[in-house]
Amino acid sequence: MNKNEEEFNAYSNTPLAERMRARTLDEFVGQKHVVGVDSLIRRALKANRLGSCIFYGPPGVGKTTLAFIIANTLNLEYVKLNAVSSGVADAKKVMEKAKQNFELTGKTTLLILDECHRWSKAQSDSVLEAVERGYITFIGTTTENPHISMTPAIVSRCRVFKFLPLQVEDIKDALLRAVKDKERGYGKLKLKLELDALNHFANFCNGDLRSGYNALELAITTTAPDKTGSIHITQLVASQCIQQPVVSVDENLYYNMLSAFCKSLRGSDSDAALYYAQRLIAAGCDPLLICRRLIAHASEDVGMADSNAALMAMVAMNAVKNLGMPEGNIPLAHAIIYVCEAEKSNSVVVAMNAAKHDAEFNPDDNVPEHLKNYHYDEKNPPAYKYPHDFGGYIKQQYLPNKLKDRVYYTPGNNGKERGLVKKKDRLK
Repeated sequence: MNKNEEEFNAYSNTPLAERMRARTLDEFVGQKHVVGVDSLIRRALKANRLGSCIFYGPPGVGKTTLAFIIANTLNLEYVKLNAVSSGVADAKKVMEKAKQNFELTGKTTLLILDECHRWSKAQSDSVLEAVERGYITFIGTTTENPHISMTPAIVSRCRVFKFLPLQVEDIKDALLRAVKDKERGYGKLKLKLELDALNHFANFCNGDLRSGYNALELAITTTAPDKTGSIHITQLVASQCIQQPVVSVDENLYYNMLSAFCKSLRGSDSDAALYYAQRLIAAGCDPLLICRRLIAHASEDVGMADSNAALMAMVAMNAVKNLGMPEGNIPLAHAIIYVCEAEKSNSVVVAMNAAKHDAEFNPDDNVPEHLKNYHYDEKNPPAYKYPHDFGGYIKQQYLPNKLKDRVYYTPGNNGKERGLVKKKDRLK
């Protein structure tokens, strides 16, 4: 066994992603909008006033890592549970111990709950009293939007932070740190990581740092040293380890092709859209990314002119997920052609942006009296006109008084929207 192998075998069997997990906010990778210099979390930690939180976002972006950093920074006792494998009994044990600790020491216990959206209402409700009384600080991590997937009672007691996929440069910096780190990474090894290989790891782990670490670790542990004892990680090795083909596009071209694909959809050029989609797939792009872009543009650029375009895009995503590739590529191409050839209208996104602007900058929360949720046996409720009693439509006010004359959606003159123009004119 040569010296290089001896040094390598001295490393822990703990996965690289776990060894390189950030220990402080200064080591934390990305998410500047969450942990930046003047961020709420930094201010709250400094003041020791951080309450319960929910971190949601895609895998491998630092949600659980930040929870551990918070526990260490505040010097809190913490318990980590996974909502998939824990039940009400597990939660109650944590609550009882936390209560005892709080009564004895005055210290709060931090409960870190991974996949928190998987808890039932009963499980979520079991921690409410502990959170309210202060002997539990709850941090849930989830890949699902908590406002949709979790019970309102627990969400209302937490501050929600949205995590984003990591930027390519953040991932490259983190991987280089792992290569150079002599304590937790591979700094003691004689190692050569080609720039193209580093770029490949960073570009094709889809913003998931854990995936990048795993691919780097696999590359290093399966590559034999050369005659000089050096482990040489090439782009070919990198592509094999991240389960993607060798990428023949650089980062700029990759994003330029994505942009060209989207603009070809909008411009009704099915030939160009098909080419860019297949070029990206051949280069290792996740087909689901193309599906997501297709769904967005089916509503943004086709919209009400042909609502079947959005259905076709969703069918394509479902096929890619359930059939896989290459079979899923056929319905994906079908949907791309449909979106391109469909009549175009941007009335949906124009209406959305106008309504969003008023909702954010000119809100009126005074719901008209006749639209409020009155109980069925309440005496003399305001007269709501039931449209079906009038043949399916009756004119009445739906927007609040301040916004009652707003018009957000104006049908275009393409495709099926031509009929909506006539219908609106008729109803007027």
